[in-house]
Order: sequence, then structure tokens, then C-alpha cells
Amino acid sequence: MKKYKLGELIEVSRGASLCGDFYTASGKYIRLTCGNFDYHNNCFKENTSKGNLFYTGEFKEEFLLEKGDLITPLTEQAIGLLGSTAWIPESGKYIQSQDIAKITCKEELLDKRFAYYLISSDMVKRQLSAAAQQTKIRHTSPDKIKDCTVWIPSLAEQKKIGKFLFDIDCKIEINRSLNHNLEAMAKQLYDYWFVQFDFPDENGQPYKSSGSKMVWNEKFKRDIPDGWEVAPLNRELEIKSGYAFKSGSYSSEGMFKIITIKNVQDGYLNISTCECIETLPKDIKKWCILQKGDRLISLTGNCGRVCRVTSEDLLLNQRVGVFCCDGLFSEYFYQFLASDEGNHYCVNLANGAAQANLSPIDLCKMELVYPSRETLSLFNKTVKPIIQQYIANEQKIENFTKLRNDLLPLLMNGQVSVNYDLAND
Repeated sequence: MKKYKLGELIEVSRGASLCGDFYTASGKYIRLTCGNFDYHNNCFKENTSKGNLFYTGEFKEEFLLEKGDLITPLTEQAIGLLGSTAWIPESGKYIQSQDIAKITCKEELLDKRFAYYLISSDMVKRQLSAAAQQTKIRHTSPDKIKDCTVWIPSLAEQKKIGKFLFDIDCKIEINRSLNHNLEAMAKQLYDYWFVQFDFPDENGQPYKSSGSKMVWNEKFKRDIPDGWEVAPLNRELEIKSGYAFKSGSYSSEGMFKIITIKNVQDGYLNISTCECIETLPKDIKKWCILQKGDRLISLTGNCGRVCRVTSEDLLLNQRVGVFCCDGLFSEYFYQFLASDEGNHYCVNLANGAAQANLSPIDLCKMELVYPSRETLSLFNKTVKPIIQQYIANEQKIENFTKLRNDLLPLLMNGQVSVNYDLAND
């Protein structure tokens, strides 16, 4: 292992200062922000938090990024963001803004894939955090990144390590992509059956399109299938909050992982950043001991996010809610609250308070259409294989993520080396 300053190994360039007058909701070019970093999983993500991410003004061609460019944030808009890395997924689409740094490796000294993991390693992140400007929103700079001290192996060993970790990330991304498609399939089924009302009738034909009986519902102000009704969520659903754990009992390892608000992401549960405890509190409620297949909803911050539980030995913390209802209704309620209608209701209900907190009691007063039990049973039978495959893929993601996270620090500090056969397995 040889000692370097990062500035001896890389060039770091800041992005363009873009005029807000040219921010729009549509266009050809998207301006990169810190919201494009999935810092929990250390990868690129599309930013859906803002509606004016396109840019129609002029900018220098050098700021239009290419597929495979390596970027890192210069602003810490969330704790842990500094030191995150991401690959640009597509050429000619993304503009590098001033909060984003582009990393260019000196290829005779540093492998690009290795650099991706080196910059996001604890070794570099700790130095960036210590040197960051201590304002409300912390900042770093190209010079501070280049001033970080690192130890790296030979270029040949870097290439082995970079390829090995990159291959693991590719497997993770493949399974994420599969699950994205599975979620889209489940949503499409929900929309077709319960929004368009074209579930199979007794003859297997689309109910509404084939002219089956629809009845005007005064409460809902629209036609609904004959025999269906409108009622509040709380007729069948109770959302129960988690246990108030004492943070003093947390550790980095333990039998049980604690699920907090930060773990509930859009459509998936991220357990890679969980705190742990070794034993169950004596007074913990049964519903706080999560089961595989449970549905969760965020009650603070980004309110209304829903996800499925795909692992065991997980405990529910306060400000995250779990669906408590007959299994006949659980996927129907999940898809409803994941829909635009359900999510908008959650966000508006939470924004009505001084702080973004969502009341489970108030949420469950919302009214929706209740299908017949026969239709729900058939829907569950149809969607069950999709959910089962989704859970299986999530378990693969968790296993690959744990493997990568366990090996990353050992590979970076030279405690282990990559076996060539393993790297090419």
C-alpha cells in the first residue's frame, strides 16, 4: 500500500453556476443536484423531489456529462452525503451544476472503478466531514477533496478490486431493476382492476369495458361496480406506530435491526443503515416485531412512503406505521396508498401541520372504494407470485449489499486481496 494525496491521483472540477430563470419542468437537459445521489446505496438515482429540474439556458459543453463520468457532491444536504459517488447513466442528458464535482482519474496511477469505492470509503468520508465548513448546510470543495490522504495498492490490484466490487453492484442493480418492473406490474394490475374497473367478470371479460352494471355512488361522485361500496380506511385498516426505543441501547451489531423513518424509502426497505439491539424489550408490542410481507408507511418527514418488509428479525421504531388488517385487504390498501391519489392525500394531510407528521388516525378516515371480497381474493391470487418474486429479489439485494459492505473496508485497507477466480466467478 502506498500513501498519496487524492490530488496526486485525480482532478476534481466544479460544475456550472446555472441561472434559476431557466429552470423548467420540461426540456432536453436535466441539471444535476445532490438529490441525484442515493447515498444509502452509493449510486445514482433520478431526482423526483423537485418539479423544475430541467434547464433551458446556455451552458458550456464541458458541463454536459457523458455516460460513465464519476461525480461526487460538494454540499451535504443530508448527513452522510459528502463522499458519496455515482456514475452518470446516460450521455448528453445531465448538466453538472456547481454543487457537483466531476472526478477524473490519472489512469496511470488510479483505476476509475477503484476510485469510485475509494472516495466513498470511510477513510475519505471521515476526512471530508472533518474538513467541511461547519455551517447549517455543510460544504466541501475540490481542494478539500484533493487534500484527503489515502493508501492504495498497485494498479493491477486496484483493477481486481474495482472489478470485483463493480460486479457485485451490477448484480444489485439487476435485481433492483427486476423489482422496479415487478412493482410496475403490480401497480398496473391495481389500476386496471380498481381504477378502470376492468377486473375479470364472471365470464372472464373486463368488467366495465364489457358493459357490466355500474352504479352511481353519491358519496364518491362517480359510478362504481354493482355491489361495491365506499367506506373509510378504518373500517378494515388500523395503522399502528412502532416502539419508542432508547437510543442508548443501540449498537452497530445485534440480533435485531431497528427500522426507523430513514429506512423507509419509496417502494423498498433499506436495512443497510440500521442500528441494532441484542434482546427484545419486555414491553414491546407484537406488531412491532415485523414479519416478512408486512407493509410499512412513513409518518414523519417524507410522509406517506410505503414499502414491504422483506427480511426477518426487524423491529419497528416509532414514527413508522405498520398495516394491521385482514390479509385479504393488505395489498389493496398498499397499492392504494402507493398510488398518486393516496400519496397526495398523505402529503396534504401532513403539510397541514406545523411539522410534517402524519396522523394514522386521521389518515384512516380517508374514504375509498371497497371491492367485493371475491374480487379482492382473485386479485390477491393474481398478484401473489409478483410479490413473492419481489421479496426473493430483495433478499438477494440484501445479501449482495452485505457482502459488498463487509468486504469494502477490508479491500480498501489491504487486509484481504481479491482471489482472481472469485473475481471472475
